[in-house]
Amino acid sequence: MTSTSTSAAPAGSPAPRRRGASAARRRQHRAAYLLVAPFMVVFAAMLVVPLVYAAYLSLFRERLIGGTSFVGLENYVNALGDSAFFTGLLRVGAFLVIQVPIMLGLALLIALLLDSGLLYAQRFIRLAVFLPYAVPSVVATLMWGYLYGPDFGPFAQVATSLSLPKPPFLSDWMVGSIMNIVTWSFVGYNMIIMFAALRSIPTELYEAARMDGANEVRIAWSVKIPAIRGALLLTLIFSVIGSFQLFNEPQLLSSLAPSVIDSAYTPNLYAYNLAFTNQNINYSAAVAFLLALVIAVLSYVVQLSAQRKERRS
Repeated sequence: MTSTSTSAAPAGSPAPRRRGASAARRRQHRAAYLLVAPFMVVFAAMLVVPLVYAAYLSLFRERLIGGTSFVGLENYVNALGDSAFFTGLLRVGAFLVIQVPIMLGLALLIALLLDSGLLYAQRFIRLAVFLPYAVPSVVATLMWGYLYGPDFGPFAQVATSLSLPKPPFLSDWMVGSIMNIVTWSFVGYNMIIMFAALRSIPTELYEAARMDGANEVRIAWSVKIPAIRGALLLTLIFSVIGSFQLFNEPQLLSSLAPSVIDSAYTPNLYAYNLAFTNQNINYSAAVAFLLALVIAVLSYVVQLSAQRKERRS
């Protein structure tokens, strides 16, 4: 009768090494989860939980008689037929179509000029263009509101001294006035993103283009702009989201032009006034979720169209 025995694996065999590597990976994963945990807790408490609670509130309605009752999707159906909500959506849609191309075009032009090296005092120019972004939007709106003032603003005073009609910055030109504030504030932010992307392009591409006889304009159009397509897409998506979230500027300017800016001037302002002025929190939550859906769909369409163009090119 024969007996079989198994001997212990030598210390340097592959099996213990694999077990040691697996234990090291588990320790790394635990350390990574511990480092990420504080952010995830704050993220859940400040964003996820309020969103879930807002979605819950949007399914109810507060009645004068009977108290709070479950209405399902009735608030969303009412919002889809709300003319004030859709008027605000059309207004910010026009804002997006007009203001965003101007803002991103200016940012791209300045970034290309800085990257070309044709400008003097580039550090000063970068700082001067970016500085308005460092000004809080509330402060920027108050400052421009003073400049726009029909009685005390410098533009109105100059027009009066020249016997000219006062510029209607806070009446007929209100949308353009808000566009100017947002453009002034965010050109520098978008310029920095584009300029950083331009600085990451290999210089060999420029040298090859110059050897083929391309001038700076041709290099910018055929080499630089296609190479920073990702940065351009990023700034475009941020601008789409920012346009539909327009709030500070119309909210602060409404005190200077209450007859022009009503409570539903933008969808974000409409949701705010519904919740904190009309005390209709349930309907406000439904309007806010519909606005978020519009932003998500438009951002997805922009990204999808950009990816299709990139695949075709």
